[in-house]
Amino acid sequence: MQITRILAVRHGETAWNRDTRIQGHTDIDLNPHGRWQAQRLARALADETIHAIYASDLSRARETAQAVASRHGKPVHTHTGLRERHFGSFEGRTWAELEAHHPAESLAWRKRVPDFAPPGGESLRQLQARVVHTVVELAARHPGEQVLMVAHGGVLDILYRAATRLELQAPRSWELTNTAINRLLWSPEGLTLVGWADTTHLQAAEGNDALDERHA
Repeated sequence: MQITRILAVRHGETAWNRDTRIQGHTDIDLNPHGRWQAQRLARALADETIHAIYASDLSRARETAQAVASRHGKPVHTHTGLRERHFGSFEGRTWAELEAHHPAESLAWRKRVPDFAPPGGESLRQLQARVVHTVVELAARHPGEQVLMVAHGGVLDILYRAATRLELQAPRSWELTNTAINRLLWSPEGLTLVGWADTTHLQAAEGNDALDERHA
């Protein structure tokens, strides 16, 4: 049985990450630091063999993927299934605003209630089904190869849980840092975790303050 190696990466930093403002499906560009992170990522992956590059169609993920693609001379294939969780009316709000004005909904979100969905948005269970289906679909196209998938914090969280067989409501103890390199394997038997949250390419530079998803 041939496996597919997956490089799973969260997009670079945005202004809304810095403001702790919920992005979801709102299309926010990378900020200057996020573009720097994307270039550091591209340099770190320059010697990797990458057979295909996939990204969420949202610009923050697409631009991050393009930095790597430019070095490898490959196109970026976008897929809406790699989008962040849809947060509906939560989008554009800061975490503090939600806690102040929508305490019940904010609590359900923070407790990771699987079937809770923000008004007009997506539940964790719906996100899980979408992400796992998409990643399996894409990985199955590349047996024996390595692919890059650039997505979002919520997507990466689902992949970690799928690979480690953790429930949706399990507290998160792993990092979801902008442009960290995460490595997984896929076979028809499922996902397996190889390595997580490698930020060596960012730590090599002075003044880096990469944000984990819980702070972004």
